[in-house]
Amino acid sequence: MTETNTMATIALVDDDRNILTSVSIALEAEGYKVETYTDGASALDGLLARPPQLAIFDIKMPRMDGMELLRRLRQKSDMPVIFLTSKDEEIDELFGLKMGADDFITKPFSQRLLVERVRAVLRRASSREATAAAGGAAPKPGAAQLARSLERGQLVMDQERHTCTWKGEPVTLTVTEFLILHSLAQRPGVVKSRDALMDAAYDEQVYVDDRTIDSHIKRLRKKFKMVDNDFDMIETLYGVGYRFREAA
Repeated sequence: MTETNTMATIALVDDDRNILTSVSIALEAEGYKVETYTDGASALDGLLARPPQLAIFDIKMPRMDGMELLRRLRQKSDMPVIFLTSKDEEIDELFGLKMGADDFITKPFSQRLLVERVRAVLRRASSREATAAAGGAAPKPGAAQLARSLERGQLVMDQERHTCTWKGEPVTLTVTEFLILHSLAQRPGVVKSRDALMDAAYDEQVYVDDRTIDSHIKRLRKKFKMVDNDFDMIETLYGVGYRFREAA
């Protein structure tokens, strides 16, 4: 457990009390302080009055859903936000990310996966704050630190701004997707196993089913194909892993 974990407060907004309870227990076990809300309307006042280090919103809620809550929150705050969604629809994810969400987790999810996503988003937020406080200086080296900018042919990734473009067109990625793609693109032609990709996305090794990595890769391909239908730079080597194709 790190000092950052111990000090961080996380706001959890969901109308399902079972999820509020189970997720709160999981996060508190990791040293986080958790504040819970059962609807977006009451959460907005609390988030602005007592800003947490990170907020987790369910998308489908009565009175004010997660999308509207994020829209109103972004008028006054840039705190990191992770969405919980019960349906795996790309339009919801892309819309939410463009509005300023930092990551998405699709229900049902493992508590361990949620904790790791929380850690990843908090790390990025902490790095961003440290960079801003230092007047733009590079953050201190760490397990999750990336090069400031990476270019591989038509792919350009900027870690400090968390931006990614392909052929000059923006591709909106979650924190985990960004880290996985960066790991692949750092060494084109080199095969990365699923375990290696998880190590790239998180500070410490965690057990995640192979299908989780496959799902991230599937989402990455889908997002790039929305920009360029001919995109084929992420190759699968069955039984081995994935690699970023070397430029011809």
